[in-house]
Amino acid sequence: MEHYPLILPLAGLLLIGVSDAFSSVPRNTFMEVSTSTSFSLHALSNDENDNMSLIGKCCSRSEAIYGILAGAVAIGGSPQLSGAAETESSSMPLCEDPEVRTMGVFERAAPSVVYIDTFIEQRDVFSPNVQEVPLGAGSGFVWDDKGHIVTNYHVVKSSRIAQVAILSKIFQDDPPEKNSDEFRSSAKGSTPLQNYRRSVYKARVIGVDPDKDIAVLKIDAPVFDLKPITVGESNNLRVGQKALAIGNPFGLDHSLTVGIVSGIGREVKSPSGRPISNVIQTDAAINPGNSGGTLLDSAGNLIGMNTAIYSPSGGSAGIGFAIPVETLKFVVKKLIVDGRVVRPVLGISFLQSAQARALGVKRGVLVLDVPPSSPAFKAGMRGTKRTADGLIEIGDVIIKVRGDKIDTEGL
Repeated sequence: MEHYPLILPLAGLLLIGVSDAFSSVPRNTFMEVSTSTSFSLHALSNDENDNMSLIGKCCSRSEAIYGILAGAVAIGGSPQLSGAAETESSSMPLCEDPEVRTMGVFERAAPSVVYIDTFIEQRDVFSPNVQEVPLGAGSGFVWDDKGHIVTNYHVVKSSRIAQVAILSKIFQDDPPEKNSDEFRSSAKGSTPLQNYRRSVYKARVIGVDPDKDIAVLKIDAPVFDLKPITVGESNNLRVGQKALAIGNPFGLDHSLTVGIVSGIGREVKSPSGRPISNVIQTDAAINPGNSGGTLLDSAGNLIGMNTAIYSPSGGSAGIGFAIPVETLKFVVKKLIVDGRVVRPVLGISFLQSAQARALGVKRGVLVLDVPPSSPAFKAGMRGTKRTADGLIEIGDVIIKVRGDKIDTEGL
C-alpha cells in the first residue's frame, strides 16, 4: 500500500477540527499518534481493570497540533512502505506527564545516591577499649563501577571512619540479609524503591580537596551493587531550568526535592576559606544531610553536587548552592589518580580585601608576605611590613594578571 503527500492537506483539515475540539476534551484525555494513517483519541477510564494503552498526556493545544502535523508529515513523506512496515505501528507520546517524568528520573538516579555515616574513635572512660562513636551523616553518589564515591570534604573531614550504604537490587538467589551486625546504616525508614535494599560497606578516603570541598571515598562493592551516576554538563545551564536534588536530609535517605536553577556563577567559601567559583544556585530544598548529594537536570543527568545553603535559621530558605559538575570532573579525576590536587601558586600570603581597604588599598590584592624560597620572591615581589617607627609600609598590590583586572582576592 502506498501513502502519498496528498494526505497532508487532509491531515490539515483534520487538524482544524481536532484543535477546535481540544477545549472540550476532558483533562484526563490522552492522545496517541501512530505512523499508520489513523489518529485516535483515548479517554482515561476510571476503571482500574481497563488495560487501554495510553501513551502520553496532551499538555497543551499547541503541542497537540504540532504532534498531529508531525505525524501527517511522517505519513506523507513515506511514499513506499513494505508490508511489514505498514503493519508495525510505532507510537510515540506527544508530551510526557511531568509527574511521571519526575518519578522516572528519581527511580533511575536513586540507586546512584548513597548514605554516608561517619564515626570518630573514642576511648572508653572505664576501660582501655577504643569505640567507634557516630559523628554525623551525609550524602554522596557513585562515580564509577570501581567503587569510587564522591561527596563533600566537610562531610568526612572530622571523621576517622566512614561507611557507605547503597541501594542494591535484590536477586532471587540473594541471602535474606546481606549486612552483618558490624555494619548498620543510620538511615531512617524503608528503601524508596521496590526490590531494593540497603547494603553497607566500609569506606576509605582516597583523596580530598578542601579548596573545592570535594572528597573521594572507595568501597569494595561488587559491580552489580554499583550504579554510577549519569554525568551531565554545567557549562550551558540556564536560569529557570528544572533542578532536582536527591540526598539524605536529617537522616531521611533518598529524599527528592524539585526546584529550578535560580542562579549561576555564584561564589561560596570552601572549608579552607578559599572561594569556590561558578557555583550553581537552586531553590530546590536543601537541608543538613543533603551535603554531597546530587543536583540533576530534568533528564536525570548530574549537573552539580549540593554543598551549602544560605539560611538564618539553619534550615532550607530556598537558597542552596551546588558545586558544578565541570569542577567535579577535573577534581575527582585528579583525586582518583594522584590522591590530591596540585595547583600552581605564587608563593605569597595576602591580606583580605576588607582589611586592605582599611589601609587605603582601593582595588587589587595586597601582598602580605613573600617567603624567600618562593617564586614570587625570586620575581622581586615585596610584602607588607611594619617599620621601626611602628608605621605600616604597604607592599606590592596585584592589580592585573595576564591582562585580567584583579579587584579582590576572589577574582
